[in-house]
Amino acid sequence: MAAQASLTTRNAWAGYLFVAPCLLMIATFFFIPLGMTLWMSLHDWPLFGARSFNGLDNYVQLAHDDSFWQSLLFTTKYTLLVTPALFIAAFILALVVQRPGRWSGLFRTAYFLPVVIGMSAASLLWVWLYNDQVGVFSAILMKVGLLDEPLEWFDTANGALFSIVAMVTWKMTGFTMVLLLVGMQAIPEDLYEAARIDGANRWNQLRYITLPLMRQTFALALTVSVIGSYLAFDQFYIMTHGGPQNSTISVVYWIYRAAFTYSKVGYASAMSVVLLLILIVMSFVQLYLLRSDDNA
Repeated sequence: MAAQASLTTRNAWAGYLFVAPCLLMIATFFFIPLGMTLWMSLHDWPLFGARSFNGLDNYVQLAHDDSFWQSLLFTTKYTLLVTPALFIAAFILALVVQRPGRWSGLFRTAYFLPVVIGMSAASLLWVWLYNDQVGVFSAILMKVGLLDEPLEWFDTANGALFSIVAMVTWKMTGFTMVLLLVGMQAIPEDLYEAARIDGANRWNQLRYITLPLMRQTFALALTVSVIGSYLAFDQFYIMTHGGPQNSTISVVYWIYRAAFTYSKVGYASAMSVVLLLILIVMSFVQLYLLRSDDNA
């Protein structure tokens, strides 16, 4: 009995040692920065100089900050545009490459290739593609007769927004495609064979087998996409600098400006905390709405 208890204790300690590095990483890169952000949000904390405790003043000021809520509204608009575009393109590509074929591996690699490019590099690349003097987009549209003169893509608020949505869709579709492809390949082939025997065509197989059984995959991909969209920064900072007339300032871009342009680190921390709470609530809502029937 004593030997069995000793073995159980050793196994328990071995388990603790295995998970310790992971817990240390999470504590170092998540919980400690989160605690520091909460602490800083309760202070008047300039980028340089002494700080002073001001309680909830930053949150009270934030509630009346029209610029913050406008940036949050713009970020929501951007998310509502880019998320459906990503899902539609990724789902179509996943359907195309899911069946084994001679070139399926090549197409999967080709569609995923833009994902490995950094967002900053992709943004710089597309700035040049959109350039009205040397960019290829205006040149192609003029070549086919759709434009009479080069188009300044970032000259209007909607033009800048849709240009960024197109770039992000090109870059991130491959990532969403892989998530959806994994979900598709997890569906047992027996279900499709039984459906074909019963006379179901491809549309009915997609409607009654593929889509219902991919609900949890959709929930995961949707959560990742929405969080990534709300945390978007690089593309707006590089491609439009928030213009024209501050019409493309995302919420993270506004947090960056508050911290490093206006030297209000405590206030920027309060905005970060509010954004975190919004994302937590949205993630719970998405996962609840797209939960599987087994968990309902």
